[in-house]
Amino acid sequence: MTLLRLFLWFFALAYLLPLAISAGLYFNSGSGAGWRIADRSSAGLLPPAAAHRPALVRVFAAQTVRWRGIFATHCWIVFKPEGAAAYTRYDYTAWGEPIRMNGFEADGRWFGHAPETVFALDGAEAAAMIPALRDAIASYAWRERGDYRAWPGPNSNTFVAAVMGAVPGLGIVLPPTAIGKDYPWNGRWLRPTGSGTGFTLSLAGYAGLTLGWVEGIELNLLGAVAGLDLRRPAIKLPGLGRFGLPAQTLETPEAPHRAATG
Repeated sequence: MTLLRLFLWFFALAYLLPLAISAGLYFNSGSGAGWRIADRSSAGLLPPAAAHRPALVRVFAAQTVRWRGIFATHCWIVFKPEGAAAYTRYDYTAWGEPIRMNGFEADGRWFGHAPETVFALDGAEAAAMIPALRDAIASYAWRERGDYRAWPGPNSNTFVAAVMGAVPGLGIVLPPTAIGKDYPWNGRWLRPTGSGTGFTLSLAGYAGLTLGWVEGIELNLLGAVAGLDLRRPAIKLPGLGRFGLPAQTLETPEAPHRAATG
């Protein structure tokens, strides 16, 4: 069997088949119907801000709107300084001002789709992180109207990857369905991974390779990601996401629910 045939078999099994299954699930569920009036209320993933005194940082992800939901999720960032009476949410969107603050409920459904928690941190560590997140948001390069590109980026997931990447060694792993997360947001096609345990090579977001102890092995083809996590065993598939152990589950006295499920 030639190398070309091996690659075609790999491409069919690791990319085409998962995307076909995801498409079938999408159309069978009726997703996308009536998205303009879809539910965007709180999914109940956050306690009332006034009742939760410690600082808090979250990254959420939810299936994106209409047919793009077959293969893509939308990620956003939420944080709250210690003692603050309200959460602050940041999204990067294709309409209006790209960087949108508090345009939606902090843990709201994304046009009918309930979010999952990708990263969670409470307490002193979260408080120390918030200034760096604010600085990264303020200095984000693609902040003008017209800068947003759904594919291959910069899009909502590029924004979250860039902001969270401003905290060295954090090691947050966005879901494999976060199309655009590998776009070279700092202009460097070859760069260390967010955890500092490997590297990411990205050819303008159209193709790329990530190798890292925390991030695992990820192959990006036209924005779709397939891969393996050996540290916390799991497979990553386009459209379907991650199957196996969560990417991270860390517990501290201050943050008993710090986790990243990427």
